[in-house]
Amino acid sequence: MTTLRTVDVQGSPVRVLDTGSGPSVLFLHGSGPGTTGAGAWSATARNLGAAWHVVAPDQAGFGATPLPPGSRGGLRAWVEQAAALMEALSVETYAVVGHSMGGAVALALAAAYPDRVTHVVAVSTMGAPGAGLSVDLDALWAAPPGRAGARDMLRRLLHDQSLVTDSAVRDRAEAMEAGATAFAPIFPAPRERWVDDLTLPASTLALVGAPVLLVHGAQDRVTPLRTAALPLLQCVEDVRLHVLGRCGHVPAVEHPECFRRLLTAFLEA
Repeated sequence: MTTLRTVDVQGSPVRVLDTGSGPSVLFLHGSGPGTTGAGAWSATARNLGAAWHVVAPDQAGFGATPLPPGSRGGLRAWVEQAAALMEALSVETYAVVGHSMGGAVALALAAAYPDRVTHVVAVSTMGAPGAGLSVDLDALWAAPPGRAGARDMLRRLLHDQSLVTDSAVRDRAEAMEAGATAFAPIFPAPRERWVDDLTLPASTLALVGAPVLLVHGAQDRVTPLRTAALPLLQCVEDVRLHVLGRCGHVPAVEHPECFRRLLTAFLEA
């Protein structure tokens, strides 16, 4: 059964998609305005079925999860909140799947809590040393609420432009409007500093003991393969990379069945 509920995490409310049973998998969304845990991962949760316990929160500053008082978000805050959420749910060990910003959070979480994180799947991930701020990521973070901003965002995220439908634009625009207040303090210009905040030094990446699967689109313009994924092959000990052709920044949307097979095969191994 799929449940969308609010969990108290260290005195702050966190909205969580909670579904399925079995081994627990924490799903962490990316950083575009309008992004939520349910919006990013509910289709993947349905594809996985009930055999996995899926936990997909709105991270602080996104969706229905506000920033804690005095916080402006950032890697450390998101890592600490993710770990505290799983503790609040009484989940001792779990795999972590993170997309884009969530990939950097997943890798940092595995480095900080090696006794809890069993597997890491980093999808179109941020976090690689020297990756820098791409033109498209800068534009995504700056996207204004409304249909024009939503359409531009989707065009940058997706290689297959046929997926940028009127209904997809409408849904994204509504999500951007709903989350605008929470998102407003995050990633103000100049935005290179927020990429720096999400960058993991080689010394931190070396602490990731869990096996890591990188999944990346060959045509990703937001976190390009060459600068975002390839450097991680030199920094993480137990790592493998799967590249999807004809794919932009969101493999779970553009190639959902392939993504499901990759995910389940890796988590079951």
